[in-house]
Amino acid sequence: MLLTPILLLGALSSATAKPLLTKRWDDFEVKHAWDEVPKGWQLHGSVPSDRTIDMRIGLKQDRFDELVSALYEVSDPLHAKYGQHLSKEEVEALVAPHPDTVDLVDSWLAAHGVDTTSAQRDNGGSWVSVTVTIEQASRMLNTTYNVYRHPQSDEYVVRTTSYSLPRILHEHIGVVSPTTYFSTMRSMKATSFIQADAEPVQDDLEFASKLAALGPLATVPTSCNTVITPACLRALYNTSTYTPTATARNSLGVAGYLDEFANRADLQTFFSRFRADAAGGTFQTVRLNGGGDDQNNPGVEANLDIQYTEGISFPTPNIYYSTGGSPPFIPDSETPTNTNEPYLDWLNFVLAQSSVPQTFTTSYGDDEQTVPQDYALNVCNLFAQLGARGSSIMFSSGDSGVGGGDCRTNDGKNTVRFQPAFPASCPFVTTVGGTIRVNPEVAVSFSGGGFSNYFARPSYQSTAVTTFLQGLGTTNQGLFNTTGRAYPDVAAQGQGFQVVVGGRVISVGGTSASSPTFAGVISLLNDFRLANGKSPLGFLNPILYSTGAAGLNDITSGRNPGCGTNGFTAGTGWDPVTGLGTPDFGKLQTLIG
Repeated sequence: MLLTPILLLGALSSATAKPLLTKRWDDFEVKHAWDEVPKGWQLHGSVPSDRTIDMRIGLKQDRFDELVSALYEVSDPLHAKYGQHLSKEEVEALVAPHPDTVDLVDSWLAAHGVDTTSAQRDNGGSWVSVTVTIEQASRMLNTTYNVYRHPQSDEYVVRTTSYSLPRILHEHIGVVSPTTYFSTMRSMKATSFIQADAEPVQDDLEFASKLAALGPLATVPTSCNTVITPACLRALYNTSTYTPTATARNSLGVAGYLDEFANRADLQTFFSRFRADAAGGTFQTVRLNGGGDDQNNPGVEANLDIQYTEGISFPTPNIYYSTGGSPPFIPDSETPTNTNEPYLDWLNFVLAQSSVPQTFTTSYGDDEQTVPQDYALNVCNLFAQLGARGSSIMFSSGDSGVGGGDCRTNDGKNTVRFQPAFPASCPFVTTVGGTIRVNPEVAVSFSGGGFSNYFARPSYQSTAVTTFLQGLGTTNQGLFNTTGRAYPDVAAQGQGFQVVVGGRVISVGGTSASSPTFAGVISLLNDFRLANGKSPLGFLNPILYSTGAAGLNDITSGRNPGCGTNGFTAGTGWDPVTGLGTPDFGKLQTLIG
């Protein structure tokens, strides 16, 4: 299989060595602008000019195309370099900005009174953080900052509806934040929901021991149609007889946000009721950017994630990353403004570590069109760096089918179109859709899926997606981008998960359940490989769409309606509802282990 680098729409070009042009800081060109205030947000008022913000500047990465080439080489099972993942230092050397870029941007900052010696430089120097006043930021970006409110979450942020850069800087700067990306983790809901009308079970001890000994999918009891426990998943995905042994080298990371805290006491209750052999097992909490660990305030999403990654991967070490933000923004306070934006804090923190977990799962997402393209491209490229270092990154596909709400575009045309999700649409992550029922599994109706409007279709999925589109014909014609990166890549159960929160069992659904489930299976595969002297799997998609496809259970029924349509329909082969299907650990062991 020959793999070529992904062509990203608006891909970052390298800054080449050439004499610096005359520095004209007042020759502005728009970098990004919205036609109107993003949906769900309201203009609240002005912001004092002396208020400070932490400005983050993403510099163009000089050799990013080489990083993508390296990522594909180490991820292609037929390439001589398969599994030879890059070190932190090797990745940073490839993403470092060209010296001319650094000099030019520093000159621009200095011209606006910014002390460049106090700037924080991360990710090989490709991300620069400086503290500036609103007055400085407005001048630098030829814009006006205001306070905006999100009524649904009652969150206030300081943002602008457009920003510009001096023309000379456009080829050197990929993105500046905070600017036009309005979403925050509080306004962006996790892709899970409590099933209030579902009657939870208090334990599965009566049949857990029987399930553990079962093999084929056909033997999984019908009770797993409506109630999902670790025993159901371990039998369904054929992991019940595997015990991890490479626990000194293998780990699984869960990215947590929204002041959601994974609770240790609830985990012990969960083990006692649903996986007794794991009693006493625990997890590590890593706090970053002011993240908390309030054990008196357990989170549904956090507990769902950690209970099911642990429930499948035990005794593999699990790490819960509690990612905070800036201090809560109060419009009339004198505190620094809340500049917290999804993913940047977590990604830059993890990439700065000398070693990283082999598997990650994240269960948050947003409509792609609400994320400025420059921001999405730069964040997606950070995921590529994690993949190059040997990490497999799972993201939930979303819970709105092909799109929730009125599905109208925000480009001023108000056209009804399917709404892809981000980061699910990033080609450097493995996106997980949802299923329901057993004997056989079928697609769950809310499973997010579709085609990106920002990212071109990567070569690894070209054959599978082309085959699907040929079979689709004119169905949904004009409602999606036929040349975009298609997702999800895979799927797992997504409804009826029994979760302990505050000592009480509740039933939870959503692709937030699917992602940690699939991640748990991948963590076991990484354990198997490490125990046999091999490298971890790293970026999964190239191998899943090739030699690994036969290790997945193809889901051939169900659909994901939305936008006033029936959405897409699951069928033979890849589809934008359940991807390539759900995992069979035993088969995957043989094929890619």
